[in-house]
Amino acid sequence: MKLNSHQLRQSRVGKSQKQQRLIPRQPLVLVLDNVLDTYNIGSFFRLADAIGAQKIYLCGPTVTPPNLKIHRASVGTWKWVPWQHFNSTTDCLKQLKKDGFHIIACEQGQNTVDYRHYHYPFPLAIVAGSEVSGISADNLKLCDQIIEIPMYGINISLNVLLATAIIAFKSLEKVKK
Repeated sequence: MKLNSHQLRQSRVGKSQKQQRLIPRQPLVLVLDNVLDTYNIGSFFRLADAIGAQKIYLCGPTVTPPNLKIHRASVGTWKWVPWQHFNSTTDCLKQLKKDGFHIIACEQGQNTVDYRHYHYPFPLAIVAGSEVSGISADNLKLCDQIIEIPMYGINISLNVLLATAIIAFKSLEKVKK
């Protein structure tokens, strides 16, 4: 089943929840560590749908669906992607570790690996950090690896959604082969 933007916006939560189980999912989840901008959150739902993510985790003091701004930015995909809220990103990451996920951070820092050269093990959790402060130091310690996108201009970073999308699609190259 494929829906256009009008159909997605008009779809009902009850109908989508029944059909979510029929959508093929990749062995991949997205974890949002204190992402606060509702436009970004909605766009992350679009990304999660586009990559066929198993789930999206919204962590910290963030807005969750149903929310008009998330609905608009997600074009209604929030109804089609399984999601869960955790008060603490740390609790979420610890649970994912117990569930056997390899956890990578989409961040800049010491001991980073260029996203083009990383071997992405699955199941995989990609952590995206706050628009202002990135991923907290405590949460970085829970990650198996920090993945970085090299920057060639004067700006030192990309939008959190864009960076996560690049890494997510790169990781799926292995799954799709």
